[in-house]
This record gives sequence, C-alpha cells and structure tokens, in this order.
Amino acid sequence: MLHAHLPYVRSAESGSLEEDWYFQALMECYLPLLDVLETSSKDKAQSPKLTISLSPTLLSLLTDEELNNRFPSWLSLRLDLLTKVPDDEKIPAEDLSSKILNQLNQWQNKRDLISRFAKLQSKNVLDLLTCAATHGYLPLLREHPETIQGQLRTAVIEHQRLLNSSPLGIWLPECAYYEGLDRLISEAGLRYAILDGHGLLHATPRPRYGIYAPICSKNGVAFFGRDSNATLPVWSASEGFPGDPYYREFHKDLGWELPSEQLKKIGLNEPRPLGLKLYRVTDQTAPLKDKKVYEPLRAKKQAQKHAKEYLQGRRLQLNQLSKAMDIKPLLVAPFDAELFGHWWFEGTNFLAELFRQSKQEQVSLTRLCDVLSNTPRIQLCNPCPSSWGKGGFHDYWLNESNAWIVPEWTRAGRAFVKLCQEKRVQELNKELTNQAARELLLAQSSDWSFILRAGTTTKLAKDRINLHLQRFWELMSAINEDKTPKDDWLKSLKQEDSIFPLIQFSDWIHSDE
Repeated sequence: MLHAHLPYVRSAESGSLEEDWYFQALMECYLPLLDVLETSSKDKAQSPKLTISLSPTLLSLLTDEELNNRFPSWLSLRLDLLTKVPDDEKIPAEDLSSKILNQLNQWQNKRDLISRFAKLQSKNVLDLLTCAATHGYLPLLREHPETIQGQLRTAVIEHQRLLNSSPLGIWLPECAYYEGLDRLISEAGLRYAILDGHGLLHATPRPRYGIYAPICSKNGVAFFGRDSNATLPVWSASEGFPGDPYYREFHKDLGWELPSEQLKKIGLNEPRPLGLKLYRVTDQTAPLKDKKVYEPLRAKKQAQKHAKEYLQGRRLQLNQLSKAMDIKPLLVAPFDAELFGHWWFEGTNFLAELFRQSKQEQVSLTRLCDVLSNTPRIQLCNPCPSSWGKGGFHDYWLNESNAWIVPEWTRAGRAFVKLCQEKRVQELNKELTNQAARELLLAQSSDWSFILRAGTTTKLAKDRINLHLQRFWELMSAINEDKTPKDDWLKSLKQEDSIFPLIQFSDWIHSDE
C-alpha cells in the first residue's frame, strides 16, 4: 500500500523550492513507478497488484498546466549539469542521465499521469484510494466535525471529477484515527481505511486475528492494520534494505557541492538539493566526503537480492501464521510512495522485482478492495485512537513546535461552520464562501505541522499557514459585511488557490440523519 501525496505547493514562481519538491517527486517517484507498473502489467508471467492513495492536492498539481509546462526545462537543466561532472563520476552521471531522458520522454508522450493511474485500476492492477482533501490531521479538527466532513466530501468529489470513479477506500492522513471518525467516513461514501497496528490490536473487542485480517466498525467501515515485520525491512535505513552500502546516498547531492557561481547561473542564490546524487551509502557512519562513487549495476543486483529476501521472509511469516489461523492471513505493508525512488532510489527497482519474483516465491499479491470482496465475514470491532507517527498517537502534530495552530484551526472552523448555516449565504456570496472553504482547507494541511515539528523549512511552513488563514479571514470579513473585495485581489487569489473547482460550502453544513 502506497500513499502518494504532496501538499498544495503550486507556485507561479519558476525555480521555487515548492516547485522543486513537486518536480523531484515526478522525476524520482511517480514517473518511474508508473513505468514499473505498466511494464509489469504487460508481462503475462507477472501479476502486479498494488493499493495506492492519490491525495487530492497531488491530483491538483498533476493537472496544473502552468506548473507542468516548466517540468521539461527543469529536467533539461539537470541533464546539462550532468555533462559537466568529473571523470570519476561519469558512470553514475551517464546512468542518471539515461533515466532522466526516459522521464522526459514519458512526459512528452504520456503526460496525463492521472489517466495512466486510472487505466491501471481498470486493468485490476491498482486499487485507487483517496485521502482527506488537504491532508488535514483529522483528530485535531474534531471539535467541529463539519470541518472533517468538508475535508472528506471535498476529497471524494475531486477524486470523482479527475478519475471518473468513486473512491471506496481512504488513506487517513498519518493513519490518524479517533473514536467516531468512522461515522463521518461512512457518510462520505467511503468503506475502508488503514491504521497503524495498535489501532487494531487495541480495538474493542480485541480482534481474533490481530492485524492479519480486517475488522469492521459499527458504522460499517473496514480497517486494515499495518504489519511492522512487513514494513521495517523496506523503510528503515538502519535495520533494513535502504542502508545497504551499494545503494545511492540520499544526502550527497550536487546542489550542496556546486560552487555558488555555478548555482547562480542556474538561478539559485543558495545551495539546494537538485536530485542529482552520484555516490553510494558506502558506510552509514562515514562522513559525506568519504562516500564512494555509485555503481548502478551493483545496486540493481542488490535490489534483486533484497526483493527475493523480502518475499522469502513474508512466505515464512505467512506459513507460521497459517498454523494458528483458520483463514488466510493477510500482511499489509503501507508506505509513503516517495520512499520508492526519492528517499530510496532503488525502491522502484525493488517493486519491479517483487512483481517479477512473487509467483516463484509463492507469495500472492493483492489489493485491499479484493480482500474485502473475498472476505464474507469480518469481525465487528471499534478501532483504537492511533496514528503511524512517532509515539503512535497525536503528539507529533500537537507539541511545543506546532500546537499554536490548533486553536487557529478551531476558531476558523467554528466561524466557517456557523456562516454556512446562515440562509443568507445560501442566496448570496456563494463564490466568496467557496473560496473561503478553499483557504480553510489549505490552512488545515498537516504537512506544515509536520515540517514545524521536524525543524526543516519552518519559515515556509509558518508563512503558508498564516497566508491561508489571513486570506480566509479577509474573505469572511467581506462576506459578513456584504462587501465586494477588490477585483484584482480576488482574481489573483482565485488564480493562485484554484484548487477544487467543484467545491461546495454546503459540505460544511451538518445534516441530521
């Protein structure tokens, strides 16, 4: 299970840091991932199966023409830089150039990534899930459930608009759950979600099969539990595969090493990762200056080896579980999609090898929707509040670095829900109210809370939160005072925050059923 997500980092400014986040994700993760899935699905000897959530904000970026038109020149710039590396870096540089040329070719010939994902779902390769509209951390929005309702319903509408199908499953942001959330999930038309293992293990009553089978809540939502044994080898650099000495070193990037004069020639005033990495892990404790040059062929062989080792480990695990269960055990291994290709460069090769080797290693791959279709009886349990963040609950998004945001969300949410209940809004100012809904959603993104806690690009995160809140309150003031904002301000705002064209403020109105 992969969670494909980026915050709404649309930027009209060419060369911005936010633009880099998106373009690097395209180059290193989403284009290689689609290539692997399409290639594997054409091989009759393979049965690739994958569940993947596509967040509404990522889908919006994938449809942004102005932003996407800049991607080819961004790739070309990196191709040019790779021609100027020293002789001892030529082999990995040429290999990386070949990969980037492939991405460029894909983009020019098969640019509509959303339709490619949809086609793979129609071929029963993918099970496409949605996420909350802007990845809001739902337990921290619970004081006004209508704001969660708005997050969920907006997400479903956007998924339907862009993928021409209604999502049945959802990736809850950060796998975060609280008691009663299942009712709102169900009312949004969603039927299953993924939790961290303790979300199931501490459910009431305790699930008979632990995390190795789905459970169903009283409101009719099925939940799957993350298996740590199936995930640790893949995500952990210290204990798993990504820390192998022959895999590409993530932190040694040309952007940190080029002289300032050369950086200025490509439009950068300060060092920044460029997605150009030519060295291998070597030794995890070694300083970056002591890293050895990357060997692409050796790394590819390691991915083949590790895929086989992983499948054999799961086969052993499944065999042991089968002895104690009277149904087929299920192992759910969820990850952030960008682990594959971005954080772990060889990750997409690893996935390709899983698809290629799974039959010979006697491990059946499946999708979550297929599991539910083939499971006639599911135990009724109430999941436990949880998340997959550090500590397992909500403290990563509620601590001294970011707790100040929560009362801001609460105050804005309260005001917006109250406004939406008023009949005058239903007759006037629909355009302004819908734009206020967009700004509220964008301010609620958990990505900025995460960045504040992690301590990276914190100014950008604070600025984003405050910007959307400021715009929200300006719109609210105009609505409440029946004033029309200046045309140029409103036009600029609608162009910059043009996400969710079908948004409807009525989704924030509580309905008693």
